[in-house]
Amino acid sequence: MTRKIIPFVSGGSRTDTAVWLEALQAAMPYFSIVEINALDEPARRAAQVAIVADPAPSDLETLPNLKWVQSLWAGVEKIVADLPVSEMKIVRLEDPQMAKTMAEAVLAWTLYLHRDMPYYRRQQARGMWEPRPMCAAPDRTIGLLGLGKLGRAAAGKLRDQGFTVCGWSRSQATIEGVATYSGVEGMKSVLSNSDIIVILVPLTHETRDLLDEKAISTMKKGASLINFSRGAIIDDAALLSALDRGHLDHAVLDVFREEPLPRSSPYWSHPSVTVLPHISAPTTRATASKIAADNIARFFETGVIPKAIDRSRGY
Repeated sequence: MTRKIIPFVSGGSRTDTAVWLEALQAAMPYFSIVEINALDEPARRAAQVAIVADPAPSDLETLPNLKWVQSLWAGVEKIVADLPVSEMKIVRLEDPQMAKTMAEAVLAWTLYLHRDMPYYRRQQARGMWEPRPMCAAPDRTIGLLGLGKLGRAAAGKLRDQGFTVCGWSRSQATIEGVATYSGVEGMKSVLSNSDIIVILVPLTHETRDLLDEKAISTMKKGASLINFSRGAIIDDAALLSALDRGHLDHAVLDVFREEPLPRSSPYWSHPSVTVLPHISAPTTRATASKIAADNIARFFETGVIPKAIDRSRGY
């Protein structure tokens, strides 16, 4: 029996594409996973589902009967923005391993700030020996912006470590041991009472520039910030101004409006910024491929498309 062909549409390098093709094919040997440029016209017309990683809209337009796409990323804002509104559904990657990895990263970099590591790094560069008073975890409030699967996993890790945890989400959430808020006033409460703010909200038209000059000015003086979501959620000029004035102490930034971060960016040399190369919760090829394989197999067995994003909300 001829195996069904599943197009793979990637905006990555040849090397990255080849590695993904190998991982996907290993996860679903009952299908043929083929890079889109290698498809003939009949295969393009026959395709009902495609696996995508930062796809070019022009490539997907060559698949006229596409019903849905399986993204290999949790963040799908670029696909939503690039693809015209149509009946085609977008299924984002929901990987339990990613939530665990993100929670680990949130805890690691929270501890980095909690234990004053940026201060001691600067002190070493100046040849100084000056211990600072230590703050106990229960006396440090960590505020999470975003309480979806990633935020909930991070809240659990932080709570288990003994931190006081609060969080904000678009709609009211309930998490044991965590003070939760929603709405404009709820956002103000989290920002003004947290020693460290961790950004985990998805990028949508509502969250773009969520932390603008007004929101950052609401933050507690001397607080720090971790952004593990998307760069466009923060107003860069407002953040740099707050750091320069000493209103904020430090920012750990893993995501940026332009990636890789241009060498001209002031973030690289700013003494109160830690730059990371988008490594907080990388997609794990093996688990992502298995999830894609299960979703696609179930679709061909039952005709049911996995839960798709709400394009009006962006996630």
